[in-house]
Amino acid sequence: MTLTLFLVTFLASLALGVVYELTKAPKAAAENAKKNFAIKKVVAEFNNEPNAEAYRIPTADGTDSLTCYPAKKDGILVGTAIESYTMKGFSGLIRVMVGIDTSGNIVNTSVLEQKETPGLGTKMTEPFFKDQFNGKNPSTFKMTVKKDGGEVDAITASTITSRAYCDALQRAWDAHTKGGRHE
Repeated sequence: MTLTLFLVTFLASLALGVVYELTKAPKAAAENAKKNFAIKKVVAEFNNEPNAEAYRIPTADGTDSLTCYPAKKDGILVGTAIESYTMKGFSGLIRVMVGIDTSGNIVNTSVLEQKETPGLGTKMTEPFFKDQFNGKNPSTFKMTVKKDGGEVDAITASTITSRAYCDALQRAWDAHTKGGRHE
């Protein structure tokens, strides 16, 4: 009986290990493709491989770091995609990709992960909200909701999500300008 139990658990473990090894490369390729898609959405046209040139920069408060993906056209930097996040969403974590051009303006933003309330907080992915940041430079654009004295139109009934989105973008811009490496 002990030998049978050992064999069953050994075979199950072996099967899990084989499946893990078989799916590791395709899973990594899918994650890389997802990141490349997000990078393409937030920066100007580029012809390098930003994932291969990725680097980390410290957040402005020095407690963490963010991953930056330099976008280059014929070897010249055209912008940087920065993977940022905030834990201040209504349901916690919101991860975004923020594209910043060489002048410090936000090119575009893309939500990578969120668990906000469907029909309310999830509206952060819709153009009426996310596109209001495009072309804005956070050094002159007050990136807080109007309710808090800023310039951002909040999502109706989702002020917490709107504040969190602004926080994630501000975190990216602050890291880029204060601790960033500019190539």
